[in-house]
Amino acid sequence: MKKIKRSQQFEVVVTLHDKNFICPPKESQRNAVVNRALKEFVGDLNILNEQTKRFVPGATSHEFKIDRAQKVMEVEEIMEDWQIPLMQEMAKTIANNGGDILEIGFGRGISAEMIIEHDIDTYTGIECNDAIIETFFKPFKQKHSNKNIKIIHGLWQDTIDGLDLFDGILFHTYPLNDDEYMQYVNGSITFAEHFFNHAAKHLKTGGSFTYFSNEIDSLSREHQQLLLKHFSSFSIKLIPLKIPDDVQDTWWADSIVLIKAIK
Repeated sequence: MKKIKRSQQFEVVVTLHDKNFICPPKESQRNAVVNRALKEFVGDLNILNEQTKRFVPGATSHEFKIDRAQKVMEVEEIMEDWQIPLMQEMAKTIANNGGDILEIGFGRGISAEMIIEHDIDTYTGIECNDAIIETFFKPFKQKHSNKNIKIIHGLWQDTIDGLDLFDGILFHTYPLNDDEYMQYVNGSITFAEHFFNHAAKHLKTGGSFTYFSNEIDSLSREHQQLLLKHFSSFSIKLIPLKIPDDVQDTWWADSIVLIKAIK
């Protein structure tokens, strides 16, 4: 089977060599499924063509010469200010109904401050970087000494199995080195994918898990299927962003998708 879609801008050719690949009972069903997949792909290309016209150049480098687990980073290396509106939405998503909240990646403590503003029972953060603990977490803990706050000092991969269940989990961390970048950014549909299983294990029934995806205005079929393997439902919210031309982070578009997944 061979399918072709042409336009003035591009040509897409799909050739199925294996007659048993995509093999429903009827040939008409096979044609319908393949035609739908091809139509969706062509639609994606046209949408991306329009979206990338809004990109900024950026100054992104993902070559992490020094492992960032213990690197002493500048404030903007930890998190750039353009992410603050995103942090506000993420904090509200998981803390609006109170309860016990877990944040993966304390960073500058911006989202932690936003979470604490809600009427929650406990806040737990996981952070591996010693300098971040000293510079940002300890003052945060002292400022909110009347709150039930705990920090887990270490990599989430090494520490999360010892934790209980939570009503909300916020995942906002970054690849620590080139290997993680290639595996979890380049090789995954979204960086948070390798945390899905852990989030599901540590959420109470009905609890919320939030993260953002490097998709601009929707989720792919692959992404949706991965979510539904671990969660009962999910919703997305489009967050408009003001991106500086010299953005350092691995993001150049003027919108991003925020996901809320329910256990």
